[in-house]
Amino acid sequence: VQLQAYGGGLVQTGGFLRLSCVTSSRTYATYATGWFRQAPGKEREFVAAISWDGERTYYANSVKGRFTISRDYTKSPVYLQMNSLKPEDTAVYYCAAGRLRLGDAETGSGYEMDFWGEGTQVTVSS
Repeated sequence: VQLQAYGGGLVQTGGFLRLSCVTSSRTYATYATGWFRQAPGKEREFVAAISWDGERTYYANSVKGRFTISRDYTKSPVYLQMNSLKPEDTAVYYCAAGRLRLGDAETGSGYEMDFWGEGTQVTVSS
């Protein structure tokens, strides 16, 4: 499964961005899809995930209420709407797909998925 993330950029504190994760895989619609991020010098952390049918969503506590993950399970793109962005949201954001193994929502650690795409840089200026 090949995944590609789009939509990163530079935004000011309080601004918004929408990331898209696309794939050409035919089996993609049967997978959960998630977003992870990694800031310089830090471990990768979970951001959000959505079930294959869009019925269940999962968020790290750090983004809950600000970020929204969504999908139409009949189509490829999975979106991450990021509002009220903060400098600490600055990171490379990666989309992933497959079976979601849950971790610690408080720290964003311990989450795993099976397939990973290239990242897109998000920079939030103060």
